[in-house]
Amino acid sequence: MTMPAQEAAPTAAERRAARQANQTPFNLVLALIASLGIVAFLVIVVVRPEMEPRTVDYRANAAAAQAQFGGALVVPDLPAEWTANRAEPTSATADGVARYDIGFLTPGGQYIEYTQGFDANPTWLAAQVKGASAGPGITIGGIRWTVYDRRDAPDIGNVAYALVADTDAATLVISGTAVDAEFEELALAIAEQVR
Repeated sequence: MTMPAQEAAPTAAERRAARQANQTPFNLVLALIASLGIVAFLVIVVVRPEMEPRTVDYRANAAAAQAQFGGALVVPDLPAEWTANRAEPTSATADGVARYDIGFLTPGGQYIEYTQGFDANPTWLAAQVKGASAGPGITIGGIRWTVYDRRDAPDIGNVAYALVADTDAATLVISGTAVDAEFEELALAIAEQVR
């Protein structure tokens, strides 16, 4: 028994529609794979130059900025393995504290910021140590430093640990992510300039 032509036509049309419906997702997957292949090729082939870390002459910058401050800037003398990636004055902020900042990359590849604040107040200091509570005091190079340890905080950022000293000239803050020995080396270099 043969089927009439009228019954076979809808079946062929249905198959054609089903095939076209299946081709749309298939074509999309093929286009996606081709696009990812082009992106991968470009990432592999494009040459990216290696960036050297930015370095600044923090001693020269401090000498140039000295006239902006009422007190003498204390600029540490560190070995060549210590590089500064920024050294700049910050004019008095809303809390009335003028400061000079130096950002150091340590020999161990960590970051330490040294800040000298003039006419510092508790609000300014709390911002510098990210609200950490004062810990024990230690003496390095004849200067008494207060320890602020945030290494157990959930989000330490660039201030995992800090040392703070009040001198006749200013409030000195060392903060960063380096190891204790590097903090001590910087504190000692600062103490030598304060004496």
